[in-house]
Amino acid sequence: MTKATATAIGSIAILLWALLALFTVGTAPLPPLQVNAVAFAIGGALGLIWIAMNGEFSALRGISWKIYAFGTAGLFGYHFLYFSALRMAPPAEAGLIAYLWPLLIVLFSGLLPGENLRAMHLVGAALGFTGAAVLLGGGTGFEAEHLTGYALALCCAVVWASYSVISRRLSATPTASVTVFCLLTSALSFTAHLAFEETIWPETPLTWLALIGLGIGPVGIAFFVWDIGMKKGDVQLLGVASYAAPILSTLALILAGIAAPSWSLALASALIAGGAALAARASAKS
Repeated sequence: MTKATATAIGSIAILLWALLALFTVGTAPLPPLQVNAVAFAIGGALGLIWIAMNGEFSALRGISWKIYAFGTAGLFGYHFLYFSALRMAPPAEAGLIAYLWPLLIVLFSGLLPGENLRAMHLVGAALGFTGAAVLLGGGTGFEAEHLTGYALALCCAVVWASYSVISRRLSATPTASVTVFCLLTSALSFTAHLAFEETIWPETPLTWLALIGLGIGPVGIAFFVWDIGMKKGDVQLLGVASYAAPILSTLALILAGIAAPSWSLALASALIAGGAALAARASAKS
């Protein structure tokens, strides 16, 4: 598989994550950890079907438990920290801090052997973050009373960026391993749900469809294709391109009639597109 092909496959995750907000809104009023548990169970089930079709069960037995622990910590840790941050700090500020992960991916990629981190990668990542800040509105200001929530959001960004970049060092590990990551994340999410939340099941067909769609796409296939992109694709370009997710997410909400178009969306789109173009140019020169 060529680097360009792997990058294209990895970018599918960004398109799928654009549906995350739409499907998440559709699962209301289900509690987040319960949604996480069900969605990852669906994603893991899809992985099992894929493995059965390709006969790769034997490959899973040869993978170290340390890798399974690493992958589960990445998926479960990110989502648990994200939900916790949104509960302990205003969503706009917490979301903006959490969205430092694409920028951190670009920065951390410079530590990988054989990767060339250029100035335009950094400029592109900075433009992307600025676009995300414009889109999210920047909140009403950071307040000391929400410091714990902000810290959790920062940890959330570090966890996902670390998981993504370290995956590059595990390129010999088959992507089928993500199946186990998903199933273990589902089990941990269900345990946390029982400890902290009250169980509420969908009462309408649309809620069930949103929950199933979440498990198939943004919390299912997305992690498998992202694994391929991180292991074999252009890490810097995928990192910067990830800032397109909030733009596409907002567009999906607008098309669904849940959100309204705005000038901030247009400005954020221009900034993120410009940042991605710079990153692509830098990668081409590399």
